[in-house]
Amino acid sequence: MCDSVLRDKSKDFAKQSVLLCRAIKAKHRESVLTNQLLRSGTSVGANIHEAQYAQGSKDFISKFEISLKEAYETEYWLELLFETGYMDEQTYKPIQNDCGAIRRMLISTIKTMKEKTNIL
Repeated sequence: MCDSVLRDKSKDFAKQSVLLCRAIKAKHRESVLTNQLLRSGTSVGANIHEAQYAQGSKDFISKFEISLKEAYETEYWLELLFETGYMDEQTYKPIQNDCGAIRRMLISTIKTMKEKTNIL
């Protein structure tokens, strides 16, 4: 059940990232930072989705760890876009909170899977 919720949240987050990047590009003609956000923001969900078809526990955990790294990177790009004035606080806070929620779910899932499989 948790994996399904996480997959849904990460897909919704990917959509938010696409729409945000589209809006920033249209308004500011900025593409370097938004392209980075687009890559990392959509990669989170792509790796979570790919984990469904993992070839065992180690592969599953690896996909989730990649997603976690992408979530951290996405938080960086969001923060940078906010701090450089490409988005206002009203836009930044909700998407940053969503990214943080996904990151915390990933951390919890990875920890649980490692405990269950004795992978350290």
